[in-house]
Parts: sequence; C-alpha cells; structure tokens
Amino acid sequence: MTVDLFAGVPVSDHERALGWYGRLFGSPPAFLPNDVEAVWELAEHRYVYTEAKPAHAGHAMVTLFVDDLEERVAAIGARGIEPALRETYDNGVRKVVYRDPDGNEIGFGGAPVAAADT
Repeated sequence: MTVDLFAGVPVSDHERALGWYGRLFGSPPAFLPNDVEAVWELAEHRYVYTEAKPAHAGHAMVTLFVDDLEERVAAIGARGIEPALRETYDNGVRKVVYRDPDGNEIGFGGAPVAAADT
C-alpha cells in the first residue's frame, strides 16, 4: 500500500511563513503551487504545506515522528528556532513542540532513548 500525505497548516502571512518554515525544515519549499501556498517535501510523498488562510491560522496540530530527534532539534535551534515544549511520555516516547508565529503546533516525536539507540 502506498500512502501519500499532504498536511496543511493555515497561516496569516504567506511571506512570514516561508521564512519560519524554511528555518524549521532547513530548506526552502519544494514548490510554490500558487501565490498563497508553499509545500515542503519531508520524505518521499510526504508533504507539509502552508496556505494563507488568516481566519483559520493558529489551529493546526501536526506531529512528525523522526529517527533523529535530538540532531533535528539541535539543527533547528542553530537556525534560530527554539522549542515551545519538550515532553517525555510514560512509555519513553519524546516530543518536541514548536509554535509558528500564528500559534500552529508543529511537533517532532522520537522513540524512547533506549529504543532509538538500538
């Protein structure tokens, strides 16, 4: 089974989102389909896009599970964005949450440290 993913994030300001998400993801958008959307390809057939929809901005919640959580967080920090929240659940799963300028939540999750090291 093939699964493609397009996760949308409504933003109030397209230009500001280009800069912030570019720093978060570490690259410019993969493509700009029009003058109000930007699309980042995070893995093959898996995309996050922003769309200028001011009335809906600030309500998105997206979590990406990655195998390099600490390295990714360090790289994002080097690009000037710090986490709003860090959590470790009872089962050891870790989550680092970022909030864009509109308040949208973009989280990165990672396996428990012991599981991540094996």
